[in-house]
Amino acid sequence: MLGSLKATAAATLMLALGTGAALAEYPERTIEMIVAYGAGGGTDIAARTLVPFVEKHLGNDASIAVINTPGAAGEIGFTKLAQSEPDGYTIGFINNPNLITIPIQRKARYSLDDIQPIGNVVYDANAFVSRADGEFSDLAAVVAFAKENPRKVTFGTTGIGGDDHLAMANFARLAGIELVHVPFQDTPSLRTAILGGHVQLAGLNISEVIDDVDEGSLIALGQMTDQPWELATDVPTFVGQGYDLTMGSQRGVAAPAGIPADVLAKLEEAIEKAIADPEFRAAAEKQRLPLQFIDSASFIEGMKRQDSDLRQIWNEEPWIK
Repeated sequence: MLGSLKATAAATLMLALGTGAALAEYPERTIEMIVAYGAGGGTDIAARTLVPFVEKHLGNDASIAVINTPGAAGEIGFTKLAQSEPDGYTIGFINNPNLITIPIQRKARYSLDDIQPIGNVVYDANAFVSRADGEFSDLAAVVAFAKENPRKVTFGTTGIGGDDHLAMANFARLAGIELVHVPFQDTPSLRTAILGGHVQLAGLNISEVIDDVDEGSLIALGQMTDQPWELATDVPTFVGQGYDLTMGSQRGVAAPAGIPADVLAKLEEAIEKAIADPEFRAAAEKQRLPLQFIDSASFIEGMKRQDSDLRQIWNEEPWIK
């Protein structure tokens, strides 16, 4: 009996040592990071800025190759990530709510259950803006006018189903008002429209408008975050103005569901250390990236909650007719 116990203990120790060695060696080859959007865009630039610092904190001469896989508003890249081998050698730089809304809006080739979030990197809060010489200087003025004049306020966004469109729809629902939605192809065209007075209000991420706000051409009526971004402390939050709304563009790292727990933990730790790295933070500030690390457990919890909320909105009033 004693010999049997010793053999079992030895086997257990060897297994533990083997697991530790395998983890210490990870990564043994190049990791591919899928970016579901084209090269040179905001998501791609953020991913490529982050990668060297994740490599640094992974150790073991880690190498991460960014693979751009654009198309179908991100669905092609998200699908490739979801269907990849969950071995830690394929990860993705994901965007929310895009990753969440695609399977709600249409039959997609992936679901939220196919994705394992690792850590969030950026939270770029939605902001509502008007021209400095426009008729609205705060959210209360928008609501008062819109209640007296239904469907007389034009509101521009960067497209149907995006985070800024959903932010607008949520705000209108909570405030009990009707706004006229004017979708634009991209951020530059929407920015041109609001600066030119072609729409009365616009929904953009706070990092995209802060320069215009600082120079005085636009007024930010509010930002959808619990605490103001450190570079926009003068912009009031929606919560502070009585609207329980937090929404923005999250950019983080994820893997296919089923990734080994030890590899997940090592990647999560490396991302957290990368975000805290002073060199990365300096680079992010130059790019106006509002950083917000969210650990894996909290990240998936928030995504599931957002998925539930958006499905309820979709069932009540689909944002695509």
